[in-house]
Amino acid sequence: MPLPSTPREFAMHVVQQLHAAGFEALWAGGCVRDQLLGIEPKDYDVATNATPEQVIDLFGKRRTVPVGVSFGVVMVLGPSRSCGQIEVATFRSDGAYLDGRRPSEVAFCSAEEDAKRRDFTINGMFYDPVNDQVLDYVGGRKDLAAGIIRAIGDATARYTEDKLRMLRAVRFAATYHFKLDESTATAIRTLRADLTQVSAERIAQELRRMLAHPSRAVSVRNLHDVGLLDMIFPAVFECGHDAESFVVTCRTLDALQEKSFEPALATLLRSRYVEDASQPIQKTAGIRAECRKLKLSNEETSCVSWLTENAVVFQAPSDLPLHVIKPVLADDRRSLLLDLLQAQAKAIHAAPAAADFLKAYLASTPPEVLNPPPLVGGADLKQMNVEPGPAFKRVLNTVRQEQLDELLHDHESAMQRVRELL
Repeated sequence: MPLPSTPREFAMHVVQQLHAAGFEALWAGGCVRDQLLGIEPKDYDVATNATPEQVIDLFGKRRTVPVGVSFGVVMVLGPSRSCGQIEVATFRSDGAYLDGRRPSEVAFCSAEEDAKRRDFTINGMFYDPVNDQVLDYVGGRKDLAAGIIRAIGDATARYTEDKLRMLRAVRFAATYHFKLDESTATAIRTLRADLTQVSAERIAQELRRMLAHPSRAVSVRNLHDVGLLDMIFPAVFECGHDAESFVVTCRTLDALQEKSFEPALATLLRSRYVEDASQPIQKTAGIRAECRKLKLSNEETSCVSWLTENAVVFQAPSDLPLHVIKPVLADDRRSLLLDLLQAQAKAIHAAPAAADFLKAYLASTPPEVLNPPPLVGGADLKQMNVEPGPAFKRVLNTVRQEQLDELLHDHESAMQRVRELL
């Protein structure tokens, strides 16, 4: 039998190996859901009645990683990088969730019991790829056909076990264009304050997935409807907000094209921290504070702040000097800004004049003109016995700006300007 070369082939191989060893083995969770929706799964999970130790013995220690043996989870590595890796989990039932995230203990059990401890019906199905059979103990196929996100069993209990499931419910509903079951939505509204018990890192990861997806506007509307938006951004939404402004925010989110979450987050935060879009933003302290609360990386925080500020500054770019335009268009994040400017214009039914101007300038200007090597550097000033300090920095900045404004064209004219400034 040839070695598997794709994730799907490897997932089938893992099931076949477990079957050959006398164990029950099924595909589980999201890969079953996506397959039934006609979507090629990104990854595959396998559930089995084999214990973690038996899985390790079967596939060998060199090809397995005991990522969560106490929870019955072993990662099986594929024979090649193209195969990826498969998470193999023993059927289990969970004890009490004392930390609002993980069960305090688990007990190995049957497939049916395992299905009933999962989050949503559409994620609680199994599939036997050998016999081409779906095993559905929770009504997942019915809800999948009806387009409904429904918690398995008691919704309040599912969200109490892991509060992040409230955000996951919203994300799944938006991603698949489904509706939240009323009891599921009601439980979220009741328990929404408990979201504060979830770590900022886990909340941020869900937000990244929501806001990078084309359904980002639907996610934000759903978050607002169930009361989670003001739990995540209390300073932005908790004290009430202009309904008309929120509509424009959602239209902007809907018009974004880039598959990045930073422009969407900048759009959300801009509604609070940039009160007057006609005036350049003076500082982004509030934006950065919100990003720090979410424990975003320095790069992500910088990007969100940069987008927020420049989305205001570049409302009328034809009026701006070249030394303002060029560094922004030379920045690797320029495509995100252009997308944001275009989306903002579309949201208010205006022509995308700002984005069009910048695109035209970018297309007609070579990179070496956008970001030319500086005509004067710190070494030149040091040779003139200029001590480093505020004046030193001001001179360099002034000469650089005049170079970008195309008033200075060579080293000699730049040095003459330095002498004038000194």
